[in-house]
Amino acid sequence: MTIRKFLLAAGAALAIQAVVVPAQAVTLRYANQGDLKSLDPYTLNETTANAHLGHVYEGLTSRGKDLKVGPGLAEKWEVLDGAKKWRFHLRKNVKFQNGEPFTADDVIFSAERVRATGSNFQTRVPKDAKFVKVDDYTVDVELSSPNPIMVAQWDTWYIISKKWAEANNSTAPTPASATTPSYISLHANGTGPFSIESHQPGVKTVFKVNKGWWGKKEHNLDEIIFTPIPNAATRVAALLSGEVDVIEPVPVQDIPRVNSSADSKVLAGPELRTIFLGFDQSRDELLESNVKGKNPFKDVRVRHAFNIAIDKEAIKRSVMRGLSTPSALMIAPTLFTYSKDFKNPKFDSAAAKKLLADAGYPNGFEVGMDCPNDRYVNDAQICQAVVGMLARIGVKVNLNAQPKAQYFAKVLKSGGYKTSFFLLGWTPGTFDSHNVLNDLHGCRTENSPIGETNLGGYCNKKVDELTAKILVEADPKKRDLLIKEAYEITTGEYAYVPLHQQALSWGVKMNVNLVQRADNSVLLYWATKK
Repeated sequence: MTIRKFLLAAGAALAIQAVVVPAQAVTLRYANQGDLKSLDPYTLNETTANAHLGHVYEGLTSRGKDLKVGPGLAEKWEVLDGAKKWRFHLRKNVKFQNGEPFTADDVIFSAERVRATGSNFQTRVPKDAKFVKVDDYTVDVELSSPNPIMVAQWDTWYIISKKWAEANNSTAPTPASATTPSYISLHANGTGPFSIESHQPGVKTVFKVNKGWWGKKEHNLDEIIFTPIPNAATRVAALLSGEVDVIEPVPVQDIPRVNSSADSKVLAGPELRTIFLGFDQSRDELLESNVKGKNPFKDVRVRHAFNIAIDKEAIKRSVMRGLSTPSALMIAPTLFTYSKDFKNPKFDSAAAKKLLADAGYPNGFEVGMDCPNDRYVNDAQICQAVVGMLARIGVKVNLNAQPKAQYFAKVLKSGGYKTSFFLLGWTPGTFDSHNVLNDLHGCRTENSPIGETNLGGYCNKKVDELTAKILVEADPKKRDLLIKEAYEITTGEYAYVPLHQQALSWGVKMNVNLVQRADNSVLLYWATKK
């Protein structure tokens, strides 16, 4: 063989090899301060958990990059009978990741399961909603009264396979307080763009691309590896060293350091979540207090005192390094027309001490406080600052700051609302005040999902009446006035201590592109990595 023929033959062989050698898999490594304890999509109504599971499961609706509601597993729907009846037309040829077809039976099963005892998503679907199977790909939802915003939070009401759940003893939701894992808390079977290859709670969760997904792929990933890193310094170090590609959140004090690095940056922006403090106002005696025989938080003067003893501007300045917006309401100002009409009560320790004395506590009192230490930006530091501020008015706060899995297991409904004083964050699933009034202010009753996340048991029947009217009012101006009236009552009674809206702060390698939504959902099915 001549040299020329040899070189041509060798070149052809190399060309053939180049065609058959597979491209290198694209893996994105993501770290968050909190863990993903349960894969059951009805265990914990929390933004981070919803985002994790949104890679695997899907709702009848979806929310786009602009947060607008669009089609999901339902390709379209009709509103009939004055919003008392909705007809959903389901997508055909959609399969769960185990190969089972998605049908109306799965929707009806999921509607019952999400409203069952143990679910933390009971308010996602109206209790009175009757789901009727028209055919395998059409479902009617019949209501006793109009509900024009019913589907606004169905993007995170994830649909579960009926056959799979029944075959794996997972027909009942796994409560957040569960001490023994269920099958569905360790395994997943959705219709989404990724599937879960392995799940080790507290250690690592590996997502693989679902090649049989029905939708249009907008990412270039083959694999996502999620690792919880609760320690802030370790999390930042992992980003800067290249061990991970994305972290959330970046501690506010480390933002300049990340931005000054050669290959990392911080994606920052305003967030819709409100961070707030709440009180047990339902028990006759607090679970964690030296006051016996009565509950100080049932007295509006005590709640008022706490509101003006906490310096929100100092928290913004010292704890949040300027990256928060003090709030007078339990909803972000951008989500309510009349928010500008509400002002924060003036910080005044002396006036707070007088209010306590008038209420019968001239020397203050002692109370326990529950706080997550891995859920919100600087959450434990915020609680520590509150402890110091309340000490100035004679209130001794015994702080219990713990990982979110243990925190939520204690304070949520499934744990018996076992808290006296707490910190929580809330983004309304509908991006609407009705959600805030219904879930956080609604009077709790045994057989109703209203007030499901009202951990302290605040109750005002007038607010409940207004909330019911708000739900069915179609005129935006009339509706906003009803909302304003309700907030005037709740702020006048100092139902909560709204603190602030925190800022988004995601750490990202320069070769990664992400979509950052104001609801702080880290959704990697829109991510690309070079």
